[in-house]
Amino acid sequence: MATAEQIKSLLRSHFDNDSERFFTISLQVAAHEARQGHVALAEEIKLLVEKNKVHGSRVITLQPDLSDLILQNEPDTRLPELIVSDSIKARISRLLNEYRQRTKIQQFGLENRRKLLISGPPGTGKTLTASVIAGELNLPLFTILVDKLITKYMGETAAKLRQIFEVIARQKGVYLFDEFDAIGAERGRENEVGEMRRVLNAFLQFIEHDKSDSFIIAATNNPGILDKALFRRFDDVLYYNLPGKEQIVQLIKNRLGTFKGNYQIDKVAEEIHALSHSDICQACDDAIKDAILDGKNKVSKETLLNMLKDRLDVYRH
Repeated sequence: MATAEQIKSLLRSHFDNDSERFFTISLQVAAHEARQGHVALAEEIKLLVEKNKVHGSRVITLQPDLSDLILQNEPDTRLPELIVSDSIKARISRLLNEYRQRTKIQQFGLENRRKLLISGPPGTGKTLTASVIAGELNLPLFTILVDKLITKYMGETAAKLRQIFEVIARQKGVYLFDEFDAIGAERGRENEVGEMRRVLNAFLQFIEHDKSDSFIIAATNNPGILDKALFRRFDDVLYYNLPGKEQIVQLIKNRLGTFKGNYQIDKVAEEIHALSHSDICQACDDAIKDAILDGKNKVSKETLLNMLKDRLDVYRH
């Protein structure tokens, strides 16, 4: 049977949510069993590992009254796919590292960062960041549709929030509160209603008392209207901006891939501005589709510029 050290390593990797380490040790156990002559058991372990690597799924059944408020998926997005500044990427790496080794931190009475507020213009990578964190940590991603929560359940929103935080405590995952300013607006604003003040107070209490292993992310396009009390409830705050020249070049290269023509992308980047990451990716996709329909395997510089300028024209009008 597996050695005592292998069993301990399996347990540690499981509780650290280190799936790759878990799979590696499982295969080591299989090899150990094969050497002991337990060929059938070794093959069974290997088949289980391969099956769960490819087909592993943790979709949960939500209460009927929450199923239309929470979207579930299992992203495989990785950190290199996120085009942000080096400082932002370093901070995200730190969050991931702390989560993976949280048992070490907890031994000293400290907690890993797992409550994150992200702000920035639309299309700058806030939602993608949540997918990256879920993908890197091999956790399911649950997106809470905050605007739907407010409009559909006005009058009982705080009660629904309590149910959502009960799910957060019960099911480990990455939970994204999208369009968070719908409930996080500063208390005392002129257009505020009493119900929204109660909702915000409820959220402040729930997130402060949350002791789960889940990752909680709130995303907003309008950090200026958020209640100041929110900021100290989060372990870290990331501010995203529109991409600069270097990020534009990297985005276009990554998105075009083998469809890139023989021209310098930095010259293209100099001719565009005020476009988000999402806009640039969409323009590249449009250029690729145009090339495919024309029977070409490369995107010309002219076509790429036209698609990028089309995106700019949307905002000019």
